[in-house]
Amino acid sequence: MKGDFMTSQMPESPICCPEFDPIPWNEKTFEWTDKKFVKEKVCTLFFMPLNFGKVMKKLDQKVTKAKASTPEGLCLSDHTSKWNMDLYLAVDKTIPDAENTTLSGKFFSKVYEGKFQDTGKWNTDFENSLKSKGIKTDKCYMWYTTCPKCAKKYGKNYVVFIARLV
Repeated sequence: MKGDFMTSQMPESPICCPEFDPIPWNEKTFEWTDKKFVKEKVCTLFFMPLNFGKVMKKLDQKVTKAKASTPEGLCLSDHTSKWNMDLYLAVDKTIPDAENTTLSGKFFSKVYEGKFQDTGKWNTDFENSLKSKGIKTDKCYMWYTTCPKCAKKYGKNYVVFIARLV
């Protein structure tokens, strides 16, 4: 997929997010070594994103212009406060005029499905799951795998919690 996660595949049936397969991500431990991302900030109001779509379009334009791709449509959210969320969009190469960064380490992921309003419950479950497995972490990200419109179209709204292990 070449930077096309924000474009329509069919005019009568727009899809901007790739369909998500939860199996490779559910209850999995994996390792990244210098996995490439571009980073951008989203304004939030009590953790609710205000300009998420605008930021994603801006990132898509940069990725498309660089003729890069977005592996798996992976976009991590790091809720740094009630007022800010950092986005990390996975890319296959360095993107000009963007904040390029990498993530490395061992990670554990768990998939949830349902309404975005259940995020608090999922967070509690994820923390309990980590604790029960004896997993210690220093950072947690969320991957909202589809936008609300595509979640409705697919009939599933998957959110992946990803924790970096210590």
